[in-house]
Amino acid sequence: MQGYILKIAYKGTAYCGWQVQPDKPTVQATLQNAIETAFGVKTELTGCSRTDSGVHAHGFVALVRGELPDIPPESFVLAVNTKLPPDISLLSAKAAPVDFHPRYDAKGKEYIYTIHNSKIRDPFSEETAWQFPRRIDEALADSMCRDFVGRHDFRAFMAAGSKITDTVREIKYFECTREGDKVIFRVAADGFLYNMVRIMVGTVAEAASGTKTMPIKEILLSKDRANAGITAPAKGLALNEVFY
Repeated sequence: MQGYILKIAYKGTAYCGWQVQPDKPTVQATLQNAIETAFGVKTELTGCSRTDSGVHAHGFVALVRGELPDIPPESFVLAVNTKLPPDISLLSAKAAPVDFHPRYDAKGKEYIYTIHNSKIRDPFSEETAWQFPRRIDEALADSMCRDFVGRHDFRAFMAAGSKITDTVREIKYFECTREGDKVIFRVAADGFLYNMVRIMVGTVAEAASGTKTMPIKEILLSKDRANAGITAPAKGLALNEVFY
């Protein structure tokens, strides 16, 4: 049975996340249908993680296995892309080791969150950035981001109602930069809780634009979601890279 490790980019606006859901458009279902249409075989497609509705990806990793033709990876990519819609692109493919698993073998992930920091709407980033009208002090935001780095209990930065019990994660780096009206957060960790990045970004954006908040280190120690800030919208978030 032939297996390929796939690297995928997609704009998640039109999809209810990665994972297949009954009667809802998902990236997984769309990609699997494209592969099966291109080669006329049934396949198994496994992703590196579940992304939420409206979240994007620059470097999502998946594994496909099936009775696929023995062709060069470049030909596989070109064939599949002819069957995909414009908002999903297969970037690369390579032969997969027999024991490879895209989720269990991952050592960490990097996410990027983009804010359009202006009172004026930008039609070109409407679906891929959060419009935040109050001026964000990017130097203050970057300083706050550093307080997240290290191994902590991130229970305060997990969506309320989540059933995950192990809430300790290690942030490798978390930084904030500005490019004109664009404020960009970049964060990498060994794993993320549900809505963790979006709550971290929402908390920092509020604090760095003048909203009085509890210091980040105190929020972490409190383990109380009520002490953190708002959950930033899904549309600004993109999975950028998966580390193996």
